[in-house]
Amino acid sequence: MIGFYLIIAATVLVSFNAFQNKPLMEKCLFSPYLIKKSGEYNRMLLHIFIHADYSHLLFNMFSLFFLGEILFKSLMQFNPDTGILHFYIIYFVGGLFATIGPYYRNQNNSSYASLGASGCVSAVVFAFILWHPQLELMLLFFPFPIPAYIFGPIYLALEFFALRKGKGNIAHDAHIGGALFGIIYILLICPQKGVNFIELISL
Repeated sequence: MIGFYLIIAATVLVSFNAFQNKPLMEKCLFSPYLIKKSGEYNRMLLHIFIHADYSHLLFNMFSLFFLGEILFKSLMQFNPDTGILHFYIIYFVGGLFATIGPYYRNQNNSSYASLGASGCVSAVVFAFILWHPQLELMLLFFPFPIPAYIFGPIYLALEFFALRKGKGNIAHDAHIGGALFGIIYILLICPQKGVNFIELISL
């Protein structure tokens, strides 16, 4: 579990530092324009360690702590030798995958910038949903528990709706990208989870 907690600790420490250090914040922002123009590819990963404010950081780390811990333990039980690697791939590669849509949509937009671990957390959440579809989750604006297999489609529908509206400063396309990666990766390492999910929603 040390590897799991290190992710949270590193994110909190870097975010706290960036709150007080604006040059650091600027260097870590995900900017498709600068990535394309200046080849600053490190921004595609660095932005997941910084957040806009304390509430942004708290929400992401809260979700990661509760759902990520369960997923981490499940992956370790699934394969003690590679469980931690699977989790790291879901989190970090999921975060990179989540930048693909925003990058191609905004590579010529010099005013676009984003930050935060939301794409990584979204990958973890949806990997969790596919692994544990019957466990109950809650939405902040839906204050009673619902099964994960119902929560997932509701969440994605809201994200697609918000993306189509195109308003606000939330990277909904990154959330969707992370979610898709989490689903795809679980299907690759354990196809039976997909079979189980389909059987569950078909009842």
